[in-house]
Amino acid sequence: SFTDRMFLLLCFTTLVSPCFSTLVKNNGPVIGLMAQDVRSQEANEISYIAASYVKTLESAGARVLPIMIDHTEEEYKEIFNMINGFFLPGGAANIFDSGYATAAKIFYDLAIEANKKGDYFPIWGTCLGFEQLAVITARKNVLVRTNTTAVSLPLDFTTEANGSKLFRDFSPEMMSALATEPMTINAHKWSVSMETYHENEDLNKFYKVLSTNTDGRIEFISTFEAYDYPIYGVQWHPEKNPYEWTRDFYVHTPNSIKMTFYFADFFVNEARKSKHTYENEKMIRDLLIYRYHPNYTGETTSVFEQKYYFYGRDQDKITDPVKVTDPDIIGSVFEVNAGAVHVLAHVNVVVLITAVLLCL
Repeated sequence: SFTDRMFLLLCFTTLVSPCFSTLVKNNGPVIGLMAQDVRSQEANEISYIAASYVKTLESAGARVLPIMIDHTEEEYKEIFNMINGFFLPGGAANIFDSGYATAAKIFYDLAIEANKKGDYFPIWGTCLGFEQLAVITARKNVLVRTNTTAVSLPLDFTTEANGSKLFRDFSPEMMSALATEPMTINAHKWSVSMETYHENEDLNKFYKVLSTNTDGRIEFISTFEAYDYPIYGVQWHPEKNPYEWTRDFYVHTPNSIKMTFYFADFFVNEARKSKHTYENEKMIRDLLIYRYHPNYTGETTSVFEQKYYFYGRDQDKITDPVKVTDPDIIGSVFEVNAGAVHVLAHVNVVVLITAVLLCL
């Protein structure tokens, strides 16, 4: 009878629709972008994030949640469960003893644990972030001095690059440009040498080297990815090409601009695979970078055109969001899950099963 078929439909939908829901791609990923300690305070700012990193991630469709320094591990765990990826930017923080370093180790460990359990969670490190990942993985200082503070270089790809997760969807034209045009901006004085990499099992069993470069004396790793985890690092700066103009060696050619967005698109797509979520849209909006304003620093000695500065009161607000009391939000059946509307999957399942049952 029609009643029996509708009862069967209800039961079957309840059982299988959560499985179909997991197939819905997260089209609104939230990426945690690590702030870092201010080296010399001019006011009462505690930490900062360069705006070029925010713009790069947003250009590929991500929303950015600034992660403040000096929180407790429990607070970082709460944030970890709300975000879909973790980004360690470049800068000048101490990677052995700083709020940046402490938080990086916590998020790294959380990501390793989560990925082992099938909970996909990507990490990216740029320049200082690359060095931080290497030091955490090696569990000791593995950096050497190189003469690479102000130079743009082509990448020397290894044989591992073509089959890598990071580069496999890059066009042949872009791979050729990366290999022949000096457009990867290097602004670092420390590197991980290939000699150190080969000698250190913690590094060479964890990371696959995708490209190297040399300062004329030392061959160093310029791009790597983890073998078994969605963890990626570049010793150079993809974000500077379109957004930073304070130094003469910054490259702004058409291919270099396209290159930036290839990398941004890759990592944001990695974050879309994460199923981490938050309580509701109002809560996440209270934490996003949108409520902060960048400061123009391009006419100072800074290498960044703009910076977001964070002060003491902001350090507390980031993990103490405004409590939502609106019953329309709390009671909503259609909870936004990191921007992915799961109701779409349920509707598709209902339509499919209804069509099948009506044909019985």
